[in-house]
Amino acid sequence: MGRRRLVSSKEAAILLAIATDEDSLIRHFTLDPADRLECELRRRPQNKLGFAVQLCTMRQTGRLLWDNEEPPAAVLTYLADQLGIDARLYALYANRIQTRFDHSRSLMAYLGLRTASRADRRAALVAAVDAAANGDHGLPIATAVIAEFRKRHALLPSLHSIEKIGLGGRAIARRRAEKELVERIPPDQLRSLDRLLEVDSSIGQTRFHWLRSAPEAPGASNLIGLTERIAFLRTLEIDPTLQMRISSGRWDQMIREGNATPAWLASDFNSSRRHALIVAQVIKLGQKLTDDAVTMFIKLMGRLFSRANNRKKQRHMECRPDTAKALRMFLDTITALQSANDYGRNALEVLDQKVGWHRLLSMKPELESMVEGNEASPLALAAEQYATVNKYAGAFLQAFTFESARRHDPLLAAISLLKRLHAERRRTLPDRVPITHFSRADRRLIFEHGKPDRRLYEIATLAALRDRLRSADIWVDGSRSFRPIDEHLMPRSTFTTMKEEDRLGLGVQGDGAAWLAEARQMLDFNLKRLAHRARSGKLEGVRLEAGTLIVTPTAGEVPAAAEDLNAEISDM
Repeated sequence: MGRRRLVSSKEAAILLAIATDEDSLIRHFTLDPADRLECELRRRPQNKLGFAVQLCTMRQTGRLLWDNEEPPAAVLTYLADQLGIDARLYALYANRIQTRFDHSRSLMAYLGLRTASRADRRAALVAAVDAAANGDHGLPIATAVIAEFRKRHALLPSLHSIEKIGLGGRAIARRRAEKELVERIPPDQLRSLDRLLEVDSSIGQTRFHWLRSAPEAPGASNLIGLTERIAFLRTLEIDPTLQMRISSGRWDQMIREGNATPAWLASDFNSSRRHALIVAQVIKLGQKLTDDAVTMFIKLMGRLFSRANNRKKQRHMECRPDTAKALRMFLDTITALQSANDYGRNALEVLDQKVGWHRLLSMKPELESMVEGNEASPLALAAEQYATVNKYAGAFLQAFTFESARRHDPLLAAISLLKRLHAERRRTLPDRVPITHFSRADRRLIFEHGKPDRRLYEIATLAALRDRLRSADIWVDGSRSFRPIDEHLMPRSTFTTMKEEDRLGLGVQGDGAAWLAEARQMLDFNLKRLAHRARSGKLEGVRLEAGTLIVTPTAGEVPAAAEDLNAEISDM
């Protein structure tokens, strides 16, 4: 079995390989006068070139050349060109091992570096622990270890040592997160969590699997099943705020590990890891089931009114023959009245003769029914399915605590009233009920007969709750998706801390002096790149001859595109 790896071969190359792109060559392998002087102190040309290679490699990577490591040809060519030495001479460098050792020792003094000590390794381990607090991914951890060695001006140890430090830091970070999550939970409560992994004879499966296999399709029975699972999770008495005790990255790692771990495998973990995974899953499942239940309620209410509108359309379709018959009679009536008016005859006699008075009276109940059906409110049609809504409304309302940004929100008062009615199994509403959360049309319909109609009142309140949940005007305690908008923002204390630590990621320095220093470094780099390209003949229309920069003059004709751009700017 191979040793455990923190980073892949490709990631290791990103971290420690010698860069050969043009920008990196210019930035890290350009020799300044002091560097040239150090190189010239070596007698043989191959030693000058080898010394320069070691110097720039240590400056770029923070490490020595590994045994039998051949520098890239681009690096040798770039340095040899600056020193005026044939790059092929590097093959003769360090035939004596002592030569390379002596050069390395001189370079450490020149660059202010030293061999990593025990204190440096301990500091790197602390950096690895801090980086691993945000997750198990190896590259950020290895990057933090390397950065700590460089910060302390210590030469990097071998890749194997870096990985050992990173793996140790990751293990410590895991154990710390597990301890933070479960240390305040009483032992008897932890033992009850272990029973979630055992098969419950009453349901024929583990409670862990039962909680995970919650139904997703919208339906009254499925919504009740979700509320039952939420009620069971609350009996475990796990505080959801425990999630705040560990970093979001480490929390996400625990959730991913718990999602991929079946109950039979979790039983084989050590107690700390097992309990931490169970606690994380319980908190996550509480949030997920809450979100699923609220989402299912929203879908059920939407489907209720959608079906009510469909029934209204269907009734219109079914009444089309009767409607045509009524319109024909109405046309005959108008024609008869017009004829009586034109010839000065008695209107009722003509109407009775042409249409028939009794025929008109017999159509009255039919017309009244058609008018009522056409003017029927969606709320009244939805209330026809109250029996279905009543199956889940009480369980849903009792399962959650709803919050609002409005003070004395009448909708919350109405919900509280409905909760009490369902708990007491009362069918009639009190004489005075909250109504200001309804539209005027709904109020008239609910109080059409003087006293409020229970079915209409409850359906209208649930519909209002659905709309307010969708608009985030009302949120649910314990939910992840349906929570106040303010909770999606960064806390002010976190913003202040990140600002002080320069971790806001705004793209510019917060300090003017630091920004100027960065601008000077960029200017210096750009000038070096310009000089390199000029020496190499890579500048289009520009050449360097005997130290003189010659720019090829442009043709006298102005491109058409430039003329068009000039005209456009003039118009603006």
